[in-house]
Amino acid sequence: MVSKKVKVVNSQGFHMRPVTAFVGAMGKYGSDVKIVSKGNEINGKSLMGIVAACIKCGEEIEVQCSGDDEEAALQEAVGMIESGFGEE
Repeated sequence: MVSKKVKVVNSQGFHMRPVTAFVGAMGKYGSDVKIVSKGNEINGKSLMGIVAACIKCGEEIEVQCSGDDEEAALQEAVGMIESGFGEE
C-alpha cells in the first residue's frame, strides 16, 4: 500500500464534475483506491461515496492505493487533486 496526504485546492471542493473525472480516472486501475477524510474511509471509485463525504476546499485528505498498479494510481490521483481538477 502507498499513500499520500494532499490538500484540496479547488474552490468548490469535491463536487460532481471533479468527482466524476476522479472516479473515471481511478476506474482504469486494478488497485483499490481509498480516500480518508475526517476519519472516514471512502471508496475512491465510488461517485456517490465521494460526493456524500462533502470534501471541501482547504481540507487535507489522504489517498491510499493498494494493488499491482498502486504507484501509478496514487500519482494520478494526487496529480488531479493538487491541480485542482483544472478549476480555480
